[in-house]
Amino acid sequence: MTFAGIRTRALDPAIERALADAVDTGSLDPAAANRLIEADIDTLPLLLEAACAVRDRRSGRTVTYSRKVFLPLTNLCRDQCAYCTFVRRPSDPQAWTMTPEEVLAVAEAGQRAGCREALFSLGDKPELRYASYRQWLARHGYARTIEYLRDMCELVLERTGLLPHANPGVMTEEDIALLRPVTASMGLMLESTSERLLERGGAHRGCPDKVPAVRLATIEAAGRLRVPFTTGILIGIGETAAERVDALYAIRSLQDRYGHIQEVIVQNFRRKPDIRMRDWPEPTLLDMLRTIAVARLILGTTTAVQAPPNLMPDGYDAYLLAGLDDWGGVSPVTRDYINPERAWPHLGELKRRTERMGFTLRERLAVYPSFLLRGDEFLDPRIRERVRGFVDPGGLVPIDEELW
Repeated sequence: MTFAGIRTRALDPAIERALADAVDTGSLDPAAANRLIEADIDTLPLLLEAACAVRDRRSGRTVTYSRKVFLPLTNLCRDQCAYCTFVRRPSDPQAWTMTPEEVLAVAEAGQRAGCREALFSLGDKPELRYASYRQWLARHGYARTIEYLRDMCELVLERTGLLPHANPGVMTEEDIALLRPVTASMGLMLESTSERLLERGGAHRGCPDKVPAVRLATIEAAGRLRVPFTTGILIGIGETAAERVDALYAIRSLQDRYGHIQEVIVQNFRRKPDIRMRDWPEPTLLDMLRTIAVARLILGTTTAVQAPPNLMPDGYDAYLLAGLDDWGGVSPVTRDYINPERAWPHLGELKRRTERMGFTLRERLAVYPSFLLRGDEFLDPRIRERVRGFVDPGGLVPIDEELW
């Protein structure tokens, strides 16, 4: 068998059949997935080829991104993940909770720079851990962070027209219903289905909001409420290859049931000097290529597969060889507060590197075109009305060369 002019050894016929079936049916056999997630150099080319065939069926040669402004509403959190540099304690000089004035100022800067998405990221339920933060909320008229977030989403929506995408952590169905009228989409990374990571020494030790069943329940609740949703896996935090596969199938199961997952992120862990996992090995580019490709084959054409370009700056364009079709949110205004040492690529560079690989880069909104074209099923009427002025008939943002 050959790939791009390179002859490889004969492959296991069962793997070849599974890849062919995945291309034809949009679904990968679990036994094959567990082998392909660790594909060797002989199997890798065929894996990538199959993933690209499925991607091309879904999105052709168009790769999307969202021009966003990052609003880290609060970096207080009740969880203490071993890989997180975002979260701070109230006594830390770097702890913050943004005031409405600060939220609006950053959103307005994003509006001036041509952004259309306001990404709200924040710690998970810090009021359950810190009395001082509960007092801060009470002074501002709130009992819970989710209520404050709701009003900040409305503030940004009404004053700037930017479309909020909210990542507040684990949510109940009532929480999601509260945010739905003032957001275009929401998200929660599944990260992993591994219960082992909650044990002593694990990346999720002492993190009640990282229990896999709890996170899956949030994703499912969003499906019941018809919310365009983002989720994904975080690789390299101590999970096994088989556990990565298990997490991807858990996402596919919910997608098959509700059809609300618009993008699945494959995110790679990166070391930082101020985290407990500062000496932990990072995933390689090969790890990312295999995982992205297997994700594409498991998810089929049901959803976009995304990976952050700033977390593998020397090789992110190779992700396109593994079936990726979205770069996620990229900000010309604000840094990545979750990975502050990793600058976003300049939008012009992102465009050049995407086109160099034979693709067209197009801007999308925080809600994907396929959801825009389905009436009011997935969007509150107020959000849908605002969206109409942003997109062309295909649901993407019209090309404006001046913004590059």
